[in-house]
Amino acid sequence: MYNRLKVLYQLQLIDDQLDKLEELRGDLPNMVKSLELRLDDLKTDIKNKTTEQEESVEKRAQNEEEIEKLKESQKKFKAQLYQVRNNKEYDALTKEIDHSEEQISKLDAENNALADSSKSLTEQIEAINPLLEELDKELEERQADLKEIIKANETEESKLNVERKKIEDQIKKPDVSFYMRIRKAKKGTAVATIKRSACSGCHNIVPSQRQLEIRRNNKIFTCEYCGRILVSQEIADEVDGK
Repeated sequence: MYNRLKVLYQLQLIDDQLDKLEELRGDLPNMVKSLELRLDDLKTDIKNKTTEQEESVEKRAQNEEEIEKLKESQKKFKAQLYQVRNNKEYDALTKEIDHSEEQISKLDAENNALADSSKSLTEQIEAINPLLEELDKELEERQADLKEIIKANETEESKLNVERKKIEDQIKKPDVSFYMRIRKAKKGTAVATIKRSACSGCHNIVPSQRQLEIRRNNKIFTCEYCGRILVSQEIADEVDGK
């Protein structure tokens, strides 16, 4: 049990060092991720607007073809007006001409609306492009900053990760899971020591009887206030090299 507690404390010390390296990166990883997401959203927006424009151009071309066909039909109907033999034929032709005119008016109105929409889309794309360039430049700068920090500490971080793996391999899986649950819940600190009769994690006083039990190093105890694993000063001193 002594060694079981010892390796948990060793794991905490390694994680503390890794956390400090992570802190050096500050909010840069989140900033980079946020910028990447914003850029993706803007690029998707531009792509969608461009597709909408292309569809608008295609639709307007189709409408123009239809308008030309209707105009040709109108010419034929108007020419036939001079050849009608009765009012019934005349009324039928004028209805066709009027119907064609209505269709042409509708298609013209639709094309005008599509043209206005296309113009609006162009303006929106032109407004987005400078922002896209600005964010792209900012992303490059932040990525460069992050890369520099990572590179400056990669040797130490790699060494710590190797050491962490060696230590974790010595710990039973249930203990690792228990440790990680506490670490996640307590902002990185899963194992605490007793300093001046208090838990070093939450600074609440540990009862004397519990301190005595912890010093025996024969069982895993947790702080009744914060839930962190408590190890004896003997273990802490041995690991810390005191």
